[in-house]
Amino acid sequence: MKLKINKNVLFENLNYVGRALSNRNIIPVINGILFELTSEGLYLTATDNEITIKAFINRDEIKDIKEEGKLVIYGRFILDIIRKLPAEDIDIEEIDGGKAIISTPTSKYNLNCFDVNDFPNIKMEYVKVPIKLTAGNFKEIVSQTVFATSQQESKPLLTGINLKILANNLECVATDSYRLAKKSVKFASMTEENINLVIPAKNINEFVKLIEDDNDEIELHAFSNKVLFKYRGILFQSSLLNGTYPNTDSLVPSEFEIIYKLNLNEFYSIMDRASILAQAKDKNIVSLETQGSRLMITSSSPEIGKIEEVMNMDVIKGENIKISFSAKYMMEALKSFNSEEVTIYFNGEIKPIIIRENDNGDLLQLILPIKTY
Repeated sequence: MKLKINKNVLFENLNYVGRALSNRNIIPVINGILFELTSEGLYLTATDNEITIKAFINRDEIKDIKEEGKLVIYGRFILDIIRKLPAEDIDIEEIDGGKAIISTPTSKYNLNCFDVNDFPNIKMEYVKVPIKLTAGNFKEIVSQTVFATSQQESKPLLTGINLKILANNLECVATDSYRLAKKSVKFASMTEENINLVIPAKNINEFVKLIEDDNDEIELHAFSNKVLFKYRGILFQSSLLNGTYPNTDSLVPSEFEIIYKLNLNEFYSIMDRASILAQAKDKNIVSLETQGSRLMITSSSPEIGKIEEVMNMDVIKGENIKISFSAKYMMEALKSFNSEEVTIYFNGEIKPIIIRENDNGDLLQLILPIKTY
């Protein structure tokens, strides 16, 4: 293998695939990045056996292809080397069947390589009719839900997001059993196949870091044990979590006794200030109490003191309520909305709190209250 390539072009694509590298792998070759140089261009692949990322650099972006071939170079080292080299052309050449020479006019690195035959042979397959999404929309869908996934490995299914596609509707759900985030999106056209996937949160987070907030197309190729996303010149494949995700539809009531409309930024600000004392306690608890159109948030600590924050709101339905909940959960839920106002729904002090932009909003957040007596 022998080629000349611009440093910035190579580094951008190495950065993409480098997200699949892990320091925890006990199989040495998985710490490497596979370079495959063909007449079409350069393919870069990295995997940790849970995610696999493959990037393609078209031959038009390569200064010179002198000899095709394959190499597996230690990922962390090649990333650090290319990052620190000046922005100029880089020559990469295989020598002695197991070494790589990385050189510029002023630098030269002689690196030992892994055996290409030891690198996992991972199939990256396509379905005939993939689901097509807009990158910016998909990024928003994930960011508005993924924070509600569980951090506890004892509940493996809840460490992932549930992605369901039925007819022309996409629904993304995440829950840790104390809160729930749900986003629904309508497609312009109908899909032929129903899809129900549970994607590990850490994996989908890595994918959304790769994509831009733009209108470029993402293809979703779903299989029984994996999902493949295709975006620009990048292929991102993730394993799936096995099992049936809990049916969360029954958690959301259809009717509510109390409904308030609040200014989002003002409500977030008073929550943020009130949470200063709540952070000193294990459960991060604040109390919400209403009196007519006045809403008060309080938090207290026996060692430090008490905070009270008050704001005005619009009462849509019902009377007063007093309820306690996690300030952290409420603030994370509020951050997911892009509107000026949110509507909050209650059915008493021990029933779930529901937050939406409005009655027809496609984003729903649910938080369970906490008993304080």
